[in-house]
This record gives sequence, C-alpha cells and structure tokens, in this order.
Amino acid sequence: MTTQKPLKIGIVAGEPSGDTLAAGFMAQLQKRYPDAIFEGIGGKNLKALGLHSLFDMEELSVMGLVEVLKHLPRLLHIRKTVTQHFIDNPPDIYIGVDAPDFNLGVETKLKQKGIKTVHYVSPTVWAWREKRIHKIAKATHLVLGIFPFEADIYKKYQVPYQYVGHTMADSIALEPNQQVMREQFGLSSEDQVLAILPGSRAREVDSLLPDFMATAALVKQDIPELKVMIPAANEARERQIKDLLVSLDTKMESIVTSSSARDVMIASNAVLLASGTATLEAMLCKKPMLVAYKMSKLTHMIMKRLYKPDYFSLPNILANEELVTELLQEDVNPENMASYISALLKSDNSALIARFTDLHRNLQLHADEQAAKAIADLIEV
Repeated sequence: MTTQKPLKIGIVAGEPSGDTLAAGFMAQLQKRYPDAIFEGIGGKNLKALGLHSLFDMEELSVMGLVEVLKHLPRLLHIRKTVTQHFIDNPPDIYIGVDAPDFNLGVETKLKQKGIKTVHYVSPTVWAWREKRIHKIAKATHLVLGIFPFEADIYKKYQVPYQYVGHTMADSIALEPNQQVMREQFGLSSEDQVLAILPGSRAREVDSLLPDFMATAALVKQDIPELKVMIPAANEARERQIKDLLVSLDTKMESIVTSSSARDVMIASNAVLLASGTATLEAMLCKKPMLVAYKMSKLTHMIMKRLYKPDYFSLPNILANEELVTELLQEDVNPENMASYISALLKSDNSALIARFTDLHRNLQLHADEQAAKAIADLIEV
C-alpha cells in the first residue's frame, strides 16, 4: 500500500493586503487538506498559519514605476529564485496573490511546466494597460476577482475569471461597534479621533507622514480636543513612524500603535490616509475619509497618460462617483487637507455612511470559502 504524498500549495503574497487575503483562503484550504504543505512568500498572517516563506515579504512591497527600477535587480533575483524553486519542487497548484508584476512572470513559467496556476486579485486591466489581459491569459488557469466591475473585461477576452467578493467585507460588521473599540484604546465617546494611515510602504510613510502630521496640528487649532492615532502596518513601519515623528519634532501628540488599522479606524471619527486597499477598509468601517497620495513626478506623468478611471480611491471606483475627496501631488499639503478634515469632523456623515453600507453588502460573498473552493476545484480537475 502506497502512502499518498501530502498536497503542496505555493502561495506568494507581495504586501500586507495580499497577506490578509491569502491567509483567508489558506485557512479554508487547510480545512479541506489538513496535511497540505504551504510555501512561497508571505507576511505575518500566512506565516502564522504555517506557510514557509522563502523571502521576507517586505522586499516585494515596492510601488511606483520609477521606485521599482531602483529595486529591480533584487526583485528579479527573488523572482528567479522562487520560480526555480517551484520548478524543482513542483506544487500541485501555485496561487499568486496580487503583485502582478512579480507573480505573473512566475505563473507563466510554471504554467509552461504544466503546473496549475491561479492569480488572486485581478490586475487593474480595467484601469490601465488593458492589453495585459493577454499576458494574464498565458500566465494563469484562473483569475479570482474581488470587485464586481471586473467581470466584463474578462468576459470580453474570454479569460477564465470568478468573482469571489472581498474577504474584508465578510470580516467587518455592517455596523462596526465604535464604543467597544474606544474602550479598548481608553477613549471616551466624546473624544474627536483622527486615524492617520500614511501607507504600508517605507516610501509612502516618508512621503506622506510629515504632511499628515502638519495637517493634524492645524486641525487641532480648530478642534482642540482632537486626538491622533497611527496604526503601523508592521514592526518596520512602527520603527520608521516613531523615528520620523522624533525627527519632525511635531507639537502634535499622537498614539502610534501596533493594533490593527481596522480597530483604529473603527474607534476614530475620520481617517486621513494614503490611497490603496486601506481606503476600502475605511469604507467598510463606515468612516468618512480624505484620501491623499504623492508619487514621483515621472511616475505621475506616466500615470496621467495611462490611467483610465475618473477616480483612484476604491470607494469612488466602486460607487462610480465621488463619495470621498481625493488629493494628489501638490494638492497634498497641510493647509488644504486640514480644511477637509475639519469639515469631515464637524459634518453629519449619515448619508455617506448609508452609501458605504450599500457598497459593503455588494462585496459580501464569503470570499475565503469561495476562493478556496475555486482553488480546490482546479486542484481536483
């Protein structure tokens, strides 16, 4: 009698949001395949579930066309090493989670070797570089998507796609309990709390935190009872934020915490944050927000020519209207941002919260279970 080898599943997540998504379906796959071996690249959530990470996920968390070039030799080395590892040790399936510039290259090589591949989170072909969908088709057997508006473009090109909803929409209550979170942080119901999220990448924090803190200081002149909380995405960002606050010598007191951004946002009255997945989480937490972003001049010039949608924050893209204010480049300055934040803290935001709630319901599909089932179906074909 032969003993069946345990299933081997490759997963590569490129940043904290991908680590969260991957952990959700990995936990479900472990229920189906309790003896399965998981390896690849992941952060704290995947590693906590037992994924063997071949490299530090932080090395992949690079954003921006110009910024990537600086790290390109190292990124190419990691991708080559990961690809060769899985060619030498073939998994039953490889799941690339987001990070398309990294993962699609790995997936293409593995698919050519007869290894089943899945890409979780559609690259933004709906936003720019639509023709990338041909590269996606060559790289993967199936794309798992997290937004409903993506399906049309995959249908247009006849590329296998399944909308699974968003795991964050499943894990956040439609009506988050602010009072419980405030008690957790020692805050009263009367406190005016601004959550500041300058991003999960080192460059984002360096670029945005000084302006964000100067903004908070100006708002405090208008709203003296203002309190600021800054959740750090990981230990590296926590050290960076604390060091930067010391160097800024800001007069604005703030609480830097390793608690989750979600908990901090739920406890807050409003959020000032970098563009990215965190804007979706803020929406699901039902928080009025101001979304800001800075990029290199060259990256901005290129993106202005290539980017198709009218908006760049996820709440606005999902709603196809401007629900939240977006600021870019020179508009990201303390005086400008302070006026918006003061208004958010003083306004009745009930209509906005109602719109956020409708969008939340549309994303609730039990994504972790749906993704795991789609992956399992492909494994067992």
